[in-house]
Amino acid sequence: MKKSISIWSFYGDWSLKEKMKLAKDAGFEGIELDVSGDGPINLESGDADIDQVGELANESGLTLSGLATGMYWEFNPASESEETRANAKRVIEKQIQAAARLGIDSILIVPGSVGADFIPGCEEIPYNLVWDRATAFIADALPLAKELGVNLCIENVWNKFLLSPMEMGRFIDQFDDDRVGSYFDVGNVLATGYPEHWITILGDRIRRVHVKDYRRAVGSVDGFVDLLSGDVNWPAVMQSLNAIGYDGWVAAEMIPPVPFYKHAPETLISNTSRAMDSIFAL
Repeated sequence: MKKSISIWSFYGDWSLKEKMKLAKDAGFEGIELDVSGDGPINLESGDADIDQVGELANESGLTLSGLATGMYWEFNPASESEETRANAKRVIEKQIQAAARLGIDSILIVPGSVGADFIPGCEEIPYNLVWDRATAFIADALPLAKELGVNLCIENVWNKFLLSPMEMGRFIDQFDDDRVGSYFDVGNVLATGYPEHWITILGDRIRRVHVKDYRRAVGSVDGFVDLLSGDVNWPAVMQSLNAIGYDGWVAAEMIPPVPFYKHAPETLISNTSRAMDSIFAL
């Protein structure tokens, strides 16, 4: 398996070049970037802007391991609003195009949300409508993804949708296309289940892995903690990943570094690297 870290793990005031240097110095092989409202890759980024990001990665010696986005929380692909759904379409198309230009073969997608407790005033959508709209959202993006050689990978998140590995597998399988897979997040499962079970059931549908840790007793987003300090059964997780033959990118998604690290937040990067080395050795 190859060790990467999400761009979301870094303190926001650092430049992309500084974040890449911190990751490289800490021993990471790759870095996972995102499409955001005002980041280095955004909805208005042209080819030259995206190429500049690729050049920074080449200079740093890091591989770009994946392309995520948090914009689906703002632009729910299953929203009742046609304008919101249209913006979600802009997001996924930008992800696909940027990933292809940067040589990234897999992007992270949240295809729809029923609701989210951690977002005040979040729109609530009937589950069956989310399924239908999420299905249409992925189906609509699939031709472009196939043309440009990019995998559309569904992440399990706290969106009250696709709540079991059986359902996630069914959602992916309905497309009957290798370009649709799972962007599996180990820590996100802890609130409702066991990541080792999900890994076994999803099997080769898994194209990317996110790691973070979580303490169930907290019961909210405040329960996310440093790797090896929560309730994830890491030996079981590694056993399951090895059993399905997974040898791809594993990206630490340590969000946020503040207030976890109120002082010297860069320490999170090196600590996370060492923790991942220990996890991989289990």
